[in-house]
Amino acid sequence: MRPDAVPPDDFDELVRRALDQLPDEAAALVAHIAVVVREEPEPDEVEPGTLLLGQFRGIARTVAGDRVPGSLPDVITLFRVPILRVCRSVDEVAPRVLKVLGHEVGHALGLSEGQLRAYGWY
Repeated sequence: MRPDAVPPDDFDELVRRALDQLPDEAAALVAHIAVVVREEPEPDEVEPGTLLLGQFRGIARTVAGDRVPGSLPDVITLFRVPILRVCRSVDEVAPRVLKVLGHEVGHALGLSEGQLRAYGWY
C-alpha cells in the first residue's frame, strides 16, 4: 500500500488506539516506555534482506531492576512507511499497528522472537 494512503497524523491516531487496546499488564509497562513513530528506519538499523516494522531499544524487564539515574529511557519505535508497505488495504493498518506494538512490548518484557511467534505476535 502507498504510504500516502494513511497520513502521519492518522497513523499516530492508530497508534494511540492500539495503546488503548493493550492488556492491562502491557499498558502498565508501556506507561514507562516512550512510544514514537518514525517514517522509516535508518539503513544501519536494518539487517540486509529484512523489513523492520518496529523496534524496542532499552533493557528488557527480565533483566532490568531499578533504573540507574541518568540512564536513557526505553523506547518503542513504530516505522510508518514499512508498516504501510506490508498492508494491502487501509483496513489492515490498525490490526498491523497493534500487532507490531504488541511484538515490541513483548521484547520489552524479555520475550524472544520464537516466543513472540508462538504467541502470534510476529
